[in-house]
Amino acid sequence: MAITIDRNDTHLIDVPRGLTNVVVAETAVGDVRGEEGFFHYRGVSGVELAAAARFEDAWSLVALGALPQDDAGAAAFRARTTAARAIPEHLHGPLSAIAASGLDPMAQLRTGLALVSAADGQRALYDETDEERADDTIRLAAVAPSLIAALHRWSQGQDPIAPDAELDPVSDYLRMLTGTAPDARLATALATYLTAAIDHGFNASTFTARVIASTGADLASCVGGALGALSGPLHGGAPARTLDMLDEIGAPEHAEAWVRERVQNGGRIMGFGHAVYRTEDPRSRLLRGVVQQLRTDGLASDRVDLAVTVEQTVLRVLDELKPGRALRTNVELYAAVVMEACGIPRELFTPTFASARLIGWGAHACEQVQDGKILRPSSRYVGPTA
Repeated sequence: MAITIDRNDTHLIDVPRGLTNVVVAETAVGDVRGEEGFFHYRGVSGVELAAAARFEDAWSLVALGALPQDDAGAAAFRARTTAARAIPEHLHGPLSAIAASGLDPMAQLRTGLALVSAADGQRALYDETDEERADDTIRLAAVAPSLIAALHRWSQGQDPIAPDAELDPVSDYLRMLTGTAPDARLATALATYLTAAIDHGFNASTFTARVIASTGADLASCVGGALGALSGPLHGGAPARTLDMLDEIGAPEHAEAWVRERVQNGGRIMGFGHAVYRTEDPRSRLLRGVVQQLRTDGLASDRVDLAVTVEQTVLRVLDELKPGRALRTNVELYAAVVMEACGIPRELFTPTFASARLIGWGAHACEQVQDGKILRPSSRYVGPTA
C-alpha cells in the first residue's frame, strides 16, 4: 500500500542501510520469498520452469505476461525471438574494434547493446507504446548472446558465427561461442541455469534499471545501468570468483584447513550468503543436482566433487564457529561449475548471466515507466556546514 505524504512536508524518513525490507514499488513480474526458499515469475514457480529447462516459456511469461498457450504460440514466440538475434552487419566494424580495445566483457556488452539500440532506432520508453516497449525488450535480450559470442571471438582473432534459426537460443549461444554444436545435455544444463536467472526480485541491478526507467529513458540506458551494477563482485561478478576460490583450495582434502582459516579471519567466502534467502537458495539446490548429473555423464570434471566438498565443509564450519548465522549456499557456486562444464570462458560468466537477466530487467523497466513517478529519494547531509 502506498504511503501518502504531504508534498510540503520536508520531514525525512529514516530507513535501514541498503534499503533492506523497504518497499519502493509494486511489481507483478515476480517475487522471492526468502524465508520459504521460493521464487516465482508471475505466479509460476521459477524452480519448476528451470528444472524443466523451459527457458523460452519463462522468457515469454516474464516479457509478455503469459506462457505460450499451445505449440503454435510457442512456435510464434520462438520465431519472434529468433528474428531478433542478428547483429546488424554495419555494426561489425565498430564492434570488432570494441572487442580489440581490451575493455572488460561487461563494458563491451553495454556498448554493444547501446549500438544495436541506436541502429534499430529505439526511442525513450516514455515515448513508446506498450507494443514498442515489448519489441525493445525482446530485441535486446535476443541479441545479447549473439553480441557476447561475437565480441569474444573478435577478441580472440576469430570471425563471429551467425545465429542459426534452427536452434533454440541456449544451444545457439554455445554454438556461436565455441564454434561447435553443444551436447544436448550441456545445453539443457545451461538452459536450467539461465531460466532460473531471468528475474529475482529487487536486487541491485534490477532496482538500477527501474530507477533509470522511472526517468522515461530508452531501454538500452536502463539495461546499461543494470549491467554496470551487475558487474560488481558483490552482485553478478561472483560466479567467476567462486572458481578462483576452488582453484585456490585445489583439492577436497585441502577444504577443511582453507575454510577454517577464512572463517576465523573474517574473510569472505564466495558462493555463500544471500540478501534475501534465510534458507537454502533453491537455485543452488537445483544446480547441484544438475552438475552432479553432468559429472555422472562424464560431461563435467572433478571440479564438481570439489565444489560439493567445499559446500559441505563451509556449512559445517559455519555452524560450528558461527552458530545461528543464516549463511547458506547461493546460486553462484554451482552456476560457475555449470558454465565451466559448458565451455564458457570464466570472463564471460557474468555476461552470460546477464543475457538471461536482461529479460527481467526489460520487464521491470516497462513496468516502472508506466508508474509515471520518478524515483527520487533524499539524503541526510553529514559533511561540513557551509
